[in-house]
Amino acid sequence: MAAYCVMAWVHGRVQGVGFRYSTQFEAKRLGVTGYARNLDDGSVEVLACGEPEAVEALITWLKAGGPRTARVESVLTEPHHPQREWTNFGIRY
Repeated sequence: MAAYCVMAWVHGRVQGVGFRYSTQFEAKRLGVTGYARNLDDGSVEVLACGEPEAVEALITWLKAGGPRTARVESVLTEPHHPQREWTNFGIRY
């Protein structure tokens, strides 16, 4: 299982702007596994697992605003211990 995982909740204008797909692209570029999914409250949940530096780079990217089309207002994070091992970074529906 990945040594380091973080769950993040991204709030703002982050649905309907390609946020999950941009996050997937950035995560794959960094070698991070996990997923991004829209939540009913309009936020996006991101699970990021991998090397600590890569996971933190993805979190920094999220906090910086993600894709240009999004408007990130806040990112809440907490350490996470998933029940399964993620082998890629997917989009969950």
